[in-house]
Amino acid sequence: MNVKIEDTWKDALQDVFQMDFFNDLVHFVKEEYANHQIFPQGKDIFNAFWHCPLPKTKVVILGQDPYHGPGQAHGLSFSVKPGIPFPPSLLNIFKEIKLDLGIEMPPNGDLSRWADQGVFLLNATLTVRAHQAGSHQNKGWELFTDEVIKAINQRKEKVVFLLWGAYAQKKASLIDPQRHLILTAPHPSPLSAHRGFLGCGHFSKANDYLVANGFTPIQW
Repeated sequence: MNVKIEDTWKDALQDVFQMDFFNDLVHFVKEEYANHQIFPQGKDIFNAFWHCPLPKTKVVILGQDPYHGPGQAHGLSFSVKPGIPFPPSLLNIFKEIKLDLGIEMPPNGDLSRWADQGVFLLNATLTVRAHQAGSHQNKGWELFTDEVIKAINQRKEKVVFLLWGAYAQKKASLIDPQRHLILTAPHPSPLSAHRGFLGCGHFSKANDYLVANGFTPIQW
């Protein structure tokens, strides 16, 4: 399959695209789009990669599943398009930015502006059936996105990985803490945000690390 993905990522992942599991995944995803309502739209599956090429990647925020409600998911973890109400986890992310940096709540939840600055907004699973959370888990996406994390770990230095919640924190085993900064906290979900996500200071810590290593800080 000719995977329509940004060139620097295509180069880094070319061996992965030849693996048997990826061919099986492509077949599964095509069948799902043909027979069910799937989010995000097909053109948005690799949105995070287009907005944030590998050489530009400075921060990685790892989510789990795309949003499964209409009009929400557009290929960037935690992000929603303008005009869509903030999902609860995203609302708590903005609350933490206000606590940490004093930045007021933005007018919309579109995080493309972060992605364009080098924040790679990666979900572990890149597609989902409408109204069925987790419906595309264990079909091959996690194997693919683990390879993406490995590529960042191996090809980059001084990247900040923000791992929120137990699921994301399992990915720390793929990251060399001598080469990169790993910051962990509870998930921003309302179920866990008050157990340490709110008050974690990750956004200022990420910027402090970037500046200390000669990079431009993120305008959160």
